[in-house]
Amino acid sequence: MGTDRPIWRNGDLSRGVETAIVIPTFNEAENLASMHEALLGQDVPNVGIIIVDDGSPDGTGKIADEIADSDPGRMAVIHRSGKLGLGTAYVEGFRYALQTDTRNIVQMDCDFSHPPALVPELVRCLERADVVVGSRYCEGGGSDPDWSTGRTMLSRYANFGIRSMLGLRVRDATSGFKAYRRAALEAIDLDALELTGFGFQAEVAFRMQQAGLDVVEQPYMFMERVAGMSKMSLGIAIEAAWRLTRLRLGG
Repeated sequence: MGTDRPIWRNGDLSRGVETAIVIPTFNEAENLASMHEALLGQDVPNVGIIIVDDGSPDGTGKIADEIADSDPGRMAVIHRSGKLGLGTAYVEGFRYALQTDTRNIVQMDCDFSHPPALVPELVRCLERADVVVGSRYCEGGGSDPDWSTGRTMLSRYANFGIRSMLGLRVRDATSGFKAYRRAALEAIDLDALELTGFGFQAEVAFRMQQAGLDVVEQPYMFMERVAGMSKMSLGIAIEAAWRLTRLRLGG
């Protein structure tokens, strides 16, 4: 996956961090401090946070730096020059996490669509699996009850189509809420990942399945973001569809 390297990093995770949470950000100034507080309030021993900010014009990066400076060893902030794609942001975060001594890596959004309260359960599930997927589509999972029927069905049909296209066993093919043992991320070639946007999550699921990793799903309720604007668009979804088709054909 070709991308520019980060401009710079502020802060580092201490050697005692056992679980690193990777959070890409772009214009999440309204959510970041609350997310930081919520995550540190969970029952996850020796947790650290890795923020990958794509030059947010709303000051998200500055807020992240202030938090990192006030809580040394618990947060690292990777600053990039602009929007380089969600997938490349996660890969940058994963690369840094794998340079530390952390045993577990969690990925999630900053907008509270992924509940911080579920992170401890995802981490506990890593005692019996290589990868844990926060799933909207297994028993007990779901999406925001305020969504219209049309939006809910569109999401389900899109997920079904991607699963069928790639031959995936995991039921939530596009989940961005996952936990990995470090060995799981070391088992796939991060540099070989091709999709940088919406399809990144499905490609990771595909590569994990190819690697023969043990993947389990943990149900959760996906909620609409608390503040800020969604980055999703029809164009992003269409691009993901044709690139995933190429991925399947190319193996």
